Amino acid sequence: MPKIVLKTFINANQQIVFDLSRSIDLHKISTQNTKETAIAGRTSGLLDLNESVTWRAKHFGFYHQLTSKITELYHPHYFADEMVSGIFKNFKHEHHFKDATNGTLMTDIFTYCSPYGVLGRLADQFFLKKYMFEFLSERNQIIKEYAESERWKAILEKS
Repeated sequence: MPKIVLKTFINANQQIVFDLSRSIDLHKISTQNTKETAIAGRTSGLLDLNESVTWRAKHFGFYHQLTSKITELYHPHYFADEMVSGIFKNFKHEHHFKDATNGTLMTDIFTYCSPYGVLGRLADQFFLKKYMFEFLSERNQIIKEYAESERWKAILEKS
């Protein structure tokens, strides 16, 4: 099962980083390239424990739907979302937030299992793991940009 660990230092308050990471509205902004749209469950604002969202997005030239649910939440240090239905056999995305000097250390741990047996494992090796790493890195860069400027207020003050 592939595992991606991504650490991002953000020069901002832990609470702001935690909330931006749970924001459906910021997720939509960070995934404009894949045209992600929240189509069911909670479709705007901040996800909370036991809430789910269904996304429709275009990856590899095809539209997919994926539903994930917040299965664990320890405010403002940690939350996890897990796939309920979608293209993967399963996935779990853990989000860790730790106070650091002058900011917050955000650590993502993303584990997943691809479908299609051997073909899925080959896809992981040749392109999928790299694709998912870049997808998460881009999302974290947007969180960082918003958190380190006043732009976070436009997202969180309406949530």
